[in-house]
Amino acid sequence: MAEPAAPARRTRRGPGWVPNQHGAWAMLASPLLVGILAGGVAWVDLPLTAFWFVGYLAFFATSLWLKANRRARWFPPVRAYGVASVVLGAVVAALRPDLLRWAPAFVVPLGVGLWAAAHRRDRDVLAGLSTVLGSALMTVVAFDAGTEGPLTRGWELALVQLLYFAGTVFYVKTVIRERDNRAFWWLSIGFHAAAAGAVTVLSPWLTLVFAALTARAAVVPRWRPSPKQVGLGEIASTVLVAVVSLLVC
Repeated sequence: MAEPAAPARRTRRGPGWVPNQHGAWAMLASPLLVGILAGGVAWVDLPLTAFWFVGYLAFFATSLWLKANRRARWFPPVRAYGVASVVLGAVVAALRPDLLRWAPAFVVPLGVGLWAAAHRRDRDVLAGLSTVLGSALMTVVAFDAGTEGPLTRGWELALVQLLYFAGTVFYVKTVIRERDNRAFWWLSIGFHAAAAGAVTVLSPWLTLVFAALTARAAVVPRWRPSPKQVGLGEIASTVLVAVVSLLVC
């Protein structure tokens, strides 16, 4: 009697292929989508969107590779996503070579993020804010891709995205890693209040939204919400900020 065949061994994928920072997806999608909707949909948005998301995958994989002291087993996703990013970037450049002028603006945010990863400081506020800056810049890039007119509205929307997501850097820390740090809690409240004041030059409706975010920064950390509750709240807040800013800016 023949012996039963041994079960096939499942090939385990190496590290770095799938990001585990779920909150990053909102920070990637919102600025891009706001810019596209405000500037107008264009054919270049398809490769631009693919380039943006694959570029993030390359950034994430590279960050992990640097944190792992450049170990070989962490490099395959860096290579794969890096090559894909170059190809997609070339497609965007071929369709809209004028968009290349935005590339230098991303050098500093990208450099700070990779430096922080190499020094295992990617959880620092500075690293978070640099990532937010790069993400917010995508708003005006996507806006520029769809319009031939002035970029004033694109910059206004980018400012709103910057202030909102910068606030989340502080807020999320107060409910997770810094939940018992009262000084950081006050810093979060202060930043949100300053952001609420800053958007008054754009619209009183945005001031109202950011005032509500300030109240959230003050109250919610005391409730000690679960990560799932924090995530759901972030989704709702991200949508609210995006919709209101598109309506009033």
